[in-house]
Amino acid sequence: MARVNIYLKKGKEESLLRFHPWIFSGAIARSEGTPVEGDIVDVYNVENKFIARGHCQVGSISVRVLSFKEEEEIDDLWWENKIRSAYDMRKKLSIFDEKTTCYRLVHGEGDSLPGLIIDIYDNVAVFQAHSIGMYVSRKAITDAIIAVMGDTIDAVYDKSNGTLPRNSDIEQTNSYLYTKEGYQKGNGAVLENGMKFNVDWIKGQKTGFFLDQRENRELVKHYSKGKRVLNTFCYTGGFSVYALSGGAVKVTSVDSSAKAVELADGNIELNFGAEAPHTGIVVDALDYLKKIDGEYDLIILDPPAFAKHRDAINNALKGYRRINAQAMSQIASGGILFTFSCSQAISKEQFRNSIFSAATMAGKKVKILHQLTQPADHPINIYHPEGEYLKGLVVYVE
Repeated sequence: MARVNIYLKKGKEESLLRFHPWIFSGAIARSEGTPVEGDIVDVYNVENKFIARGHCQVGSISVRVLSFKEEEEIDDLWWENKIRSAYDMRKKLSIFDEKTTCYRLVHGEGDSLPGLIIDIYDNVAVFQAHSIGMYVSRKAITDAIIAVMGDTIDAVYDKSNGTLPRNSDIEQTNSYLYTKEGYQKGNGAVLENGMKFNVDWIKGQKTGFFLDQRENRELVKHYSKGKRVLNTFCYTGGFSVYALSGGAVKVTSVDSSAKAVELADGNIELNFGAEAPHTGIVVDALDYLKKIDGEYDLIILDPPAFAKHRDAINNALKGYRRINAQAMSQIASGGILFTFSCSQAISKEQFRNSIFSAATMAGKKVKILHQLTQPADHPINIYHPEGEYLKGLVVYVE
């Protein structure tokens, strides 16, 4: 079948000449043929010059670019080379070792594979497609993972339900794409900086664990000695485990989900036994913050994305101001606040301004100690600044 060609409007190739990996629907003048969502299409400018090759999709982003080279075909070898490049980078950076057996292998645009996430949990690779193009390529991607990582991978699990475009006609059911003979299907424990965590890639949020906070959890450990620590929106209790490892005298994990608190309690016991100075509480974080009155020296605010799209930005910023002002007004004098936004639609400047406003609302003097972001296995393509989704500040509240 002949490949569909897409032609851009005059001047609309400028961002692509700077290697931005998205082509928006408004930039397209016409197409030769009718592409099916997920098809690989070639993109040309008005002068019929090749610009890019990528996955076609329905929506404001019409093409996610896979290659800017006309001679580069998207075949099995191409997929293997891309996965190998991602793996080799993480190996060179010592992302994984005997103390860290979980990490992100592929981070979408950051690894020039827009729409694809692959997380590694010890001997299991969890595949997550955010575009139809990546979903229909799942066999080639699975084969590439096995070709690159060999016997270190016992299974590849597809967890794309919930991440594929909502307007898609595809009915996806999460399932194993590959299992080595004798593999016992299920969840398992992994190591992160020597700490143990139970990961459920089948029923858990995202791919099973929030890998992007690894370095920030280590910083919490650094500041936790002798502290009373509150971890809000705790999910699996990652920050709580690190706080106890760092010598916290008291840790409270709060989440509105009983399942999340159960996971956090389990991970605390896995690392420190049943007698650890830890309490898990099922409650709304904002409600809990209203009642603590100086009870904690260190507070972590790591809420889910308040803004999943640009239309929600204003309400999201109000939410960040409200919850941070509450934490600042209730933290002990001289306390340390770790506060985060994982909303891609919120810029670093907007988030920082919301924390400034929160300090004003709380009537507190606040000093910035650290400005945080995502770790190296969640790389940011320099041509795609939108990939810097995780923003964080560590502030000292006088």
